[in-house]
Amino acid sequence: MAESEIVLTDSLLNLKRAVASNTLPIPTTSADATSASETTQNLAIATYLQFTEPNHQSYPLDTPTRFISSDLPVDLRSIYFAWQQKDVTIPEYIASAQQLNEELSAPGGAGGKVQNLVFVERLDLLAWLEGASDESEYIKPLPSDGTAIQAATAGHITSSATGGVTTTLSGPTGTRPIKTIDPRLQYIYNGERRMGDRNTVLRGIKPTDFSHIRKYAETFLGKNRHRPGHQSSATTNTVANNQPLVNLQKKAGRRPDPIILLSPSASSILRMSNIKSFLDSGTYIPSDSSLAGSSTTANLLHISRLLPSIDPQRPLRFILVETPEQFRPDYWSRLVAVFTTGQTWQFKSYKWQSPADLFKHALGIYVGWKGEDVPGTVKGWGRGVTVSQIEKWNQQQGTQARWRDREVVESLWGRIEESMRSRGWSKDGAPP
Repeated sequence: MAESEIVLTDSLLNLKRAVASNTLPIPTTSADATSASETTQNLAIATYLQFTEPNHQSYPLDTPTRFISSDLPVDLRSIYFAWQQKDVTIPEYIASAQQLNEELSAPGGAGGKVQNLVFVERLDLLAWLEGASDESEYIKPLPSDGTAIQAATAGHITSSATGGVTTTLSGPTGTRPIKTIDPRLQYIYNGERRMGDRNTVLRGIKPTDFSHIRKYAETFLGKNRHRPGHQSSATTNTVANNQPLVNLQKKAGRRPDPIILLSPSASSILRMSNIKSFLDSGTYIPSDSSLAGSSTTANLLHISRLLPSIDPQRPLRFILVETPEQFRPDYWSRLVAVFTTGQTWQFKSYKWQSPADLFKHALGIYVGWKGEDVPGTVKGWGRGVTVSQIEKWNQQQGTQARWRDREVVESLWGRIEESMRSRGWSKDGAPP
């Protein structure tokens, strides 16, 4: 098959080209839709995706694409759905995928199932479709020469605009194309301001731990803070400069902080705004109350707790987060507990998506109202999940009637300590 034909018949390349030209395809109920009644925005009943540029062409939504997830190709419906949900949060994306799957399997639905892409896969796919990345580790190369095809695709994208990026090939066959940017387009690019969410604005692309800088600073400043003032600054600088380099590079071992994941569900009675007062002070306060000590927009909290059977001298500092969006691979070994409401969609972005596997590695915690039934899903997870119930909030009595909460909290900390100890946590750090 000729390279130009491959470009035209590949659904993934055509979708990327449609995104670049801002002429998105239309979901339809027939292969050759000619009337408005055959078009729909509901992916639950649509069976085809119709492209209008550069040629009129339709693809079945169950067409496998070159995007690979868990060693299996992802269908076009899942790819297009991920693009539609590009601006929503992970919990909203998971909930929308679950709702769409229910509609697909319902009477009148198109059948099939939308695959829920994990955070890293979805991010990589969106970057590739938007043109922010030319390559993707999850997209299988075409059988023909990928460079020539990419050049053909880029040439089509730029041909519809005045100026733009011109792609030319140089050197032997198979080398990368050289992109020459039109000066007018470069002027526009120079004035662009990259947008981001609160995580990228406050912490950059990925979190960076600068705690080691404080250790180096102590080498220069710490010894002189409490030293008598008779020593001159020149003498101090001499002493600091004459210290062996090995002392400056010596880094004290730091015990990793254990991590507790909360449920992002709106039905959870423990959220980021009230979990600190509950686990730290032993008092439950509604998450939407003005008495809650933490901000509702906080996405990371710290709680220090002394666990005598693990380290009787130093308290452990726990990190509390709602989602593992910013997790590095080594963070999962520090996960010690997961608060849950019994909804399995919470685990879709976890390393262990099956509750049975998850609660082999971390303690599950369910906290509900006293007098109400425990969800059947929580009961089905067995001894891996500890169940606690607290009194409902009384607005008239306020925090004065919450003295029973302390007993529940102490019981939870006891279970967390027991679970951590059984999994190998010690005063020196996390299990290997």
